[in-house]
Amino acid sequence: MKPTMRGRRWLARVSLAAAAGVVLVPAVFAGMRTFGLLAVGLAGLALTAAAIWWGLSQRGLLRLLALLLALAAPLWVLVEYARADLVWVAVVAVALWLAALGAGRAAVARHDEPDLMPEHPAPEVQHPVLIMNPRSGGGKVRRFALREKAETLGAEVLLLEWRGETDVAEMARKAAAEGADLLGVAGGDGTQALVADVAADLRLPFLVIPAGTRNHFALDLGLDRDDPSKALDALCDGVELHVDIGRAGGRPFVNNVSFGAYAEVVQSPAYRDGKTRTTLELLPDLLLGHKGAYLTARADDTTFSGPQALLVSNNSYGTGDIAGLGRRARMDDGVLGCVGVNVTSAAHAAGLLRGRRAAGLTRATATAVVVDADQERIPVGVDGEALVLRTPVRCELRPRALRVLVPRQRPGLRKARPPVDWRLVGRLALASAHTLKQAPPR
Repeated sequence: MKPTMRGRRWLARVSLAAAAGVVLVPAVFAGMRTFGLLAVGLAGLALTAAAIWWGLSQRGLLRLLALLLALAAPLWVLVEYARADLVWVAVVAVALWLAALGAGRAAVARHDEPDLMPEHPAPEVQHPVLIMNPRSGGGKVRRFALREKAETLGAEVLLLEWRGETDVAEMARKAAAEGADLLGVAGGDGTQALVADVAADLRLPFLVIPAGTRNHFALDLGLDRDDPSKALDALCDGVELHVDIGRAGGRPFVNNVSFGAYAEVVQSPAYRDGKTRTTLELLPDLLLGHKGAYLTARADDTTFSGPQALLVSNNSYGTGDIAGLGRRARMDDGVLGCVGVNVTSAAHAAGLLRGRRAAGLTRATATAVVVDADQERIPVGVDGEALVLRTPVRCELRPRALRVLVPRQRPGLRKARPPVDWRLVGRLALASAHTLKQAPPR
């Protein structure tokens, strides 16, 4: 149920009261020790941030020592609080802060505008063709009996063969030429994008089956990634979403295109078999003296000069986590999200916690992004696939060009989580009903 304006005002007041309690509870129950409590907490946070930075930027014994420090710093804070009999004070203060954030976010949420993508009636499909990658996601096609369930629902299934090179896009075009009136993929985001591009060109509905390792595209569509077979329910009880699809240097993408540090990690031959291990091994060289191409990017009126890493996304990611890279509540706004990162110290790394206001983070939205470099070709990660593209690389969107068929019931649907705007919270809490009626804050 959507809260009324009066309810939003009371949520704002609860948020401010809880925020005040974060300061008052230690002051009342810890007295002068409040300053020591604060100093210990800040020191522990600084040590933890520095340890994480050293752990990412070093190797071998130094990385191990940094990991130990990252574990020891919070433990030291807890011990100091326990010695002063202030653990409960810290727990109450943290709980109050979480309550302040939750109530503040609920107060400023835009309840007068739809946050979810509009749903359209599903088309009548007579000849669905699904391309399945049996090796994707560690064998999810076989583990969840995706082929058998799809065929029971009347779909034709084409399995990718890995004895030689397979052109997935050509498979999709051939299936359409032979009468397919729906194209679908059980695989990772890179494979999804190739077939989605064909479906968008032919204006055919497209079915996403999250059988890859991560499947961020399926996540933002609200699909169940834990059981990819539930995506097939769209064939008997589905709705249609009209979403954007991107292109970078002529290559389609449904999620994002990465340049710089992350793109170079993706290029490693060992990355596919051990993503975390390979990333940790290559990060020190990338963070401490990046030797790759010097990048420049133009996102409409915003210029990115020499970013260490650059991410261009199909619509903007949310702001609910570190660096502002989270989920996309919508993928039909027709704009690219662009995030440039420069992290050269522990202070910069810790600063990413500030989201949009981070010193090492630049964000923009644009209808087109052009990335250039001081090299003729640069490594690029397109939906996690390692490519080398000629510069300049132009990224653009085809607004609402992709007709995605999804189940009517999807467990991952959620509205956008807005950042807490404390000025707006204050206005809501202090303004009278008459004032809000004349000049609503949203």
